[in-house]
Amino acid sequence: MTARVYKSTGSWYLVKDEKGKFYQARIKGKFKIDDITSTNPIAVGDIVDIDPENELEDTVMVSGIHDRKNYINRRSPANKRLHHIIASNIDQSLLVATLREPRTSQGFIDRFLVACESFHVPAIVVLNKADLFREKEKKQYEAWKEMYEDIGYTFLLTSSQTGEGIETLRSLLKDKTTLMSGHSGVGKSTLINSLLPELELKTREVSGWSGKGMHTTTFAEMFDLPFGGSIIDTPGMREFGLVDIPKQELSHYFPEMRRVLHDCQFNNCLHTDEPDCAVKDAVEQEIISVDRYISYCTILESLETPDW
Repeated sequence: MTARVYKSTGSWYLVKDEKGKFYQARIKGKFKIDDITSTNPIAVGDIVDIDPENELEDTVMVSGIHDRKNYINRRSPANKRLHHIIASNIDQSLLVATLREPRTSQGFIDRFLVACESFHVPAIVVLNKADLFREKEKKQYEAWKEMYEDIGYTFLLTSSQTGEGIETLRSLLKDKTTLMSGHSGVGKSTLINSLLPELELKTREVSGWSGKGMHTTTFAEMFDLPFGGSIIDTPGMREFGLVDIPKQELSHYFPEMRRVLHDCQFNNCLHTDEPDCAVKDAVEQEIISVDRYISYCTILESLETPDW
């Protein structure tokens, strides 16, 4: 019998079989000792084989993991040599960001987009808490919207308080499995409550003294949407550490750079100090955003030092 993983707590999992029945599940010991560099051998979204663990069939044992169509991962905060799979078998990824309470940096957004590009997962950026915007935030939103839409990304403004953008968000999520990520405090749980009010997910205010969100989601969990599709809510992330991306490949995950790479003089051009660089020329001609190029250079520098 096969099932899909809906929640992972590290030792126990919530899985749903093909008939729609949920079970508590454990994994066999062999999955814990295999040569796996991930901190979590099973992730939300995985398709697994399950066997009854007792006569009551109220718990099951995971006996096998099916090959993943794709997955999104990040560097493990606890061990830089390991990565943590955030979710697998997804159709798209949605980053919830904010310009106030707390403020999401462009660098964080760009790191997330690079991760999505590297795993060929379409990405959407949602700027939430539009009701808090002052004139300054409105101008920043318009600038980001123009920049990211020119590259080809979907960029959406939402507010759970006023309902702005919620219907558009529903249409983007319909009939797809979507990973939702973002800093703590950006309003992921509140957005999910707008889509699925019966869940009544816990939400907390942003910490006044730090300006940073308080964690409300402890484990990744998938929820089915009544209008079709599902969303995977993830714990809030303070950082997004990229893994397994060589310096020479980074520019391939910036769509606007990918369009001109073949015009660089050198095949291994890093687009920093090399002569006759098509990327730098495109930046000077304002074909590529200066801000995006700065993000690229910052990320490139972070990849310079080997992990071990």
